[in-house]
Amino acid sequence: MASQTAARVPQLPGYAQDGYAQELTRAESDIASLESRRQSHPGDLEKRVRLAYRLFHRASLTGIMAHFDAVDAAIREALDDFSPREDVCLLKANLDFRFHRLAEVRQDLQMCPKLSGRFEGRVLLADLDYQEGRYEASRLELERLIAENRTWDNLARLAHWKSKLGDIADADQLYEEAEDDLTAKQMRSYAWLELQRGVLALTHGRYVEARKHYQRADAAYPGHWHTDEHFAELLAAEGKFDEAAALFREVIARCPKPELQQALGELYLFCGRPEAAQPWFDSALAAYLESVERGGVHYFHHLADFYADAREEPAEAVRWARKDIEMRSNFSTQAAMAWALYRNGQLSEAMEYIGLALASGVRDAGIFSTAATLFDAAGETAESQRLAQAAFEINPKHQNFHIHH
Repeated sequence: MASQTAARVPQLPGYAQDGYAQELTRAESDIASLESRRQSHPGDLEKRVRLAYRLFHRASLTGIMAHFDAVDAAIREALDDFSPREDVCLLKANLDFRFHRLAEVRQDLQMCPKLSGRFEGRVLLADLDYQEGRYEASRLELERLIAENRTWDNLARLAHWKSKLGDIADADQLYEEAEDDLTAKQMRSYAWLELQRGVLALTHGRYVEARKHYQRADAAYPGHWHTDEHFAELLAAEGKFDEAAALFREVIARCPKPELQQALGELYLFCGRPEAAQPWFDSALAAYLESVERGGVHYFHHLADFYADAREEPAEAVRWARKDIEMRSNFSTQAAMAWALYRNGQLSEAMEYIGLALASGVRDAGIFSTAATLFDAAGETAESQRLAQAAFEINPKHQNFHIHH
């Protein structure tokens, strides 16, 4: 049933052509109308809340930081002009979570005491548990939420959990089930799920399968830069470096996110063109540091990775990795901390952090490969070989190009 749906949904008339550009145009039109209403009737709370949500919708489509800044401004104005309301506080919590402001998420939920007990609030708290390394608590709450209301997005959350800490077959089955719960109008959600299934295949070395999922995503919701970003990474993993670089440049022209600029720079480094990499690294670093200067924290992880490998300033990598892990200690931040410390010659502490990452139960080829390198440096050859073999079994192609997430 699920596989038939996956093949069928993009073919539905009237929806396959209604993709990214059309949805963005509608969002812009709605925002313009709601902005006009705000000017003429600033006390219309319902429309003010709707404006904030539509701004968030637009920002989620474009990925442009200025659009997220507009959401933040609209939320703060609504909170200043009206008493805290659950729908506004929930939106603020989702925005703060997206940008790794995890302490603020809890504060947002506490502004409306009943919100933490609502279904939507509990979902956010489960997400917080995962980000802060309480994996079992996250899984158990997601399973309770799904038992109460089997929504597609919570099925996808559990699928992601399974993809990292469980069984990939279970993860893909949950993604399929999530797709089955969508209506024909939810093409963007369907495409997003197909991208997740593609990533699952890509990170296990199944490139043909990954491409099929990405193609379904593109057919269901054409024109989205986010889908093209995934195609670019796949091309690079396949060794089609010129095609990948051209597509990365095209995506960056539409969505100049610094993490994409870093990815293109790393691709040029990977294929032996360091001179071509440097302008993209310069641009990415400038954007990262500008975000930090404005109080942003969501690029700490990228800065740790950047200074560990792209620019090879390991002391800086350690500094940013420590900032990141102070906010959220999980297998991802622990592995990044371990790698930064190793690159900075601090092997003993690096071994402590990679031990924490491995103790989580994560099954990730990149983390296992990092661990193999560290154990080898520590003289623990047998364990290094075991971890290298585990990485190979998860993804025989894990040494190919990939984007750091």
